[in-house]
Amino acid sequence: MIQEGQIILFRFPYADRKDPKLRPALVIRQLPGAYEDWLICMITSQLSQEVSSFDEVISKEDNDFIGSGLKLSSLIRVGRLAVVNKSILVGKIGEISADRLSRIKNRLSEWLIGK
Repeated sequence: MIQEGQIILFRFPYADRKDPKLRPALVIRQLPGAYEDWLICMITSQLSQEVSSFDEVISKEDNDFIGSGLKLSSLIRVGRLAVVNKSILVGKIGEISADRLSRIKNRLSEWLIGK
């Protein structure tokens, strides 16, 4: 069962590749409606891509890092969003803390309304 705050793997379709690559993402929220579509944030280990005061770094020193299932300190790219159907979600590898999820949602919400 998919839940908000989970770190999942999904099949990311690259334009220049035949087969999709498994990539981690953060589940933000299920979209309303009859379809099982989810809003997700991409995750990368490329910390140099961080947009300061917007993206969220989860490092090995953080309390929720081990539970995240991530192997390396990583960047939750709040501005790299996608709506995906449950069918391309492969499975859960972990989850982040409720506090971190709330912080990310607040940051995203404030950005959307222009604060």
